Formats: sequence, structure tokens, C-alpha cells
Amino acid sequence: MRPSPRAALVLAAVAALLLLLAPAARADDGGCGADGAAAARGGDRARARALKIAAFFSILVCGALGCCLPVLGRRVPALRAGGDVFFLVKAFAAGVILATGFIHILPDAFEKLASDCLPAGGPWKDFPFAGFGAMVGAIGTLVVDTVATGYFTRLHFKDSAAAAAAAVSAAAVDDEEKQQQQAPYAGGSDVDHEGHVHMHTPTHGHEHGSTALVAAVGGGEGDKEHALRHRVIAQVLELGIVVHSVIIGISLGASEDPSTIKPLVVALSFHQMFEGMGLGGCIVQAKFKLRSIVTMVLFFCLTTPVGILVGIGISSVYNEDSPTALVVEGILNSVAAGILVYMALVDLLAEDFMNPKVQSRGKLQLGINVSMLVGAGLMSMLAKWA
Repeated sequence: MRPSPRAALVLAAVAALLLLLAPAARADDGGCGADGAAAARGGDRARARALKIAAFFSILVCGALGCCLPVLGRRVPALRAGGDVFFLVKAFAAGVILATGFIHILPDAFEKLASDCLPAGGPWKDFPFAGFGAMVGAIGTLVVDTVATGYFTRLHFKDSAAAAAAAVSAAAVDDEEKQQQQAPYAGGSDVDHEGHVHMHTPTHGHEHGSTALVAAVGGGEGDKEHALRHRVIAQVLELGIVVHSVIIGISLGASEDPSTIKPLVVALSFHQMFEGMGLGGCIVQAKFKLRSIVTMVLFFCLTTPVGILVGIGISSVYNEDSPTALVVEGILNSVAAGILVYMALVDLLAEDFMNPKVQSRGKLQLGINVSMLVGAGLMSMLAKWA
């Protein structure tokens, strides 16, 4: 399972969509947001550009730091997957992702899809499209989550069964040849020899088959199935993060007001670092190969900075208050909110909170609850600035 083609396709599609809509966003403005444009023209563009450059590097470094901490933590015994510290860090990151969906993204989707800049005769104010988009995102994630997990699990067991059958067959043939070679020197009768073959072959073949199966999957059956499950989780989570990260980056890059950009630099840096910790924890549990890990980490780290560059490039023609931009951003934000809320509650928090190790230890259970609340609380506080 390689995450890069699908994730790259989503990023390219979102960026291309917003780039193509930028001229239309300017053309169908209708005067809405003219005051903001005038304020931007009177603002300090040079200072705004310097802040954007600072935001690019700050968000890039913080995202890389947050995502790499759990990955590099595999070399530290206390931070390895399944340890107490790992449970605490993952609960904190899940709280951050949950607050991102509920506090940051979903309210913004409601605001954009209920804006006064949208046409009065349109359907946008007659139906809660933001809530509908979040529901579709959550249900879609559930379908993808279960179908993908089932598909790869069946594929894995089918390959494992074929490998085990081949190993058993080869072991049986090899064992029979050995018995035939030993027959002339055996002291017993042919009947005794046949009985020996009958008793020995199944056991010997079963041992070879089990050994081959464990070697083929890189561990026990439970470990491999657990890794397959977390590979699906990591990929779906990254796709949900990518959607709103691109939008955030483009919005910041297109802004020309230093007073708006300055608080966003700090807030989005922490935002990216906390989200990276959650994604990094999923990547560790998924047991990806090194190439896939590097691809996923780089892809996560570059989404928002690339969005900033795109925003800078289209800042002269892009108007975030145009009807087209409001509808596109509102729908994408609502779907991303549904994805992140589902992932945080079902795939991150519920799985760890119901883990037998957590359930059997009261202190650890209390600790991950507190860690989750701290993560959600801190991320909610950032909503004041971003």
C-alpha cells in the first residue's frame, strides 16, 4: 500500500481547483469584500510578504517536528508504540484533531456557506450545507475505512493461505523423499515404514507452513492485521488533513493584511505541529516501510507551505469573499471537518480508550483522558487567533 499517489492526486486536485476558480472569484465578486480589498491595498504589502515567508518556514519546521517525533521515538524505549507515554501523546494529538474539526474547520464552513456575499436567491441559506457536508465526510470515511480494511485483510489472508499451502506441500514432498532414502537402512517392515510416514508428514509440514507464514507477514497474524488496519487509518487521516491544510495555506498566502497574518503564523505553527504528532503516531503503528514513511511525512509537511506559495501567486486575483470561493471553501471545509471528527473519535480515541492495557490500569486511563482534554483545550484556545 503506497499512500503517495492518492494523496498527491488529492493535493493536486484541490490546488488546481482553487487556482482555476481564482479568476472566476474575482469576476463574480459583485462588489462584496471591496472594503477588505481597499484595506489590503492600503496595508503594508512588504511586511505582509515578509510574514508570509516567515510563516512558510515556521509551519514547515513545526510540521516536520511534530510528525517526526513519534517516528523517531521508536528508537527510544519509553516512546515506542504500546508504551504509556505513546498512549498519552496519541491521546493529546487526537484531542487536537478533534478540536480542529469542531472548533476550527466546521464553524468556518458554516460561516462561509451562510455569508451575506452569497446570492440571495440561491439555495445556500435555505439548507444547512455545512452540516450536510460534515455528515457526508464522516459517512464517506466510515465506508472507505471499513471497505479498505476488509479488502486488504482478505487479500493478506488469501496470500498467506497460498504461501502456507505451498510450504506444506513442499515440506511433505521433501519429507517423503527423506523417508525413501532412509528406507533401505530401516529395520522395520514396509507397513511400519508407511505408518511412520503417515504419522510424521502432517506434523512436519505444519511446522514448516507456520514458519513460512510468520516469515512472510513479518510477525504474527494479530500484528499484521493490526498494521493493515493502521495503514488505512494513517492514509485516510492524512487525506483529511491535506484538504483543510491547502485551504489554510492559500488563505494565508492570499492575505495582504499584516495584522491578520501575524497571529496566524504562531497559531498555525502549533496547529501543524500538534496535527503532525497525531499523524506520526498512526504512521508508527502502521509499520510502513522507510520509503513510505518519508513520503507521508514530507507530504504532510509541505501541504500548508505549498498552499501559502499558491496563495501568494494568486493574491492579486483571488478574492476570498466572492461567491465561488465561499462555496468551494465552505464545502471542502465541511467535508474535511467530518473526516477529522470521525477519525479522532473512532480510529484514534475509541481504539486506545478500549485497549485492554488501558482498561486494566486506572492511572493510565485517567492519564489519557486528561491528555486528550489538554490537547482539545489548547487547540480550542488557538481558535482565538486562527
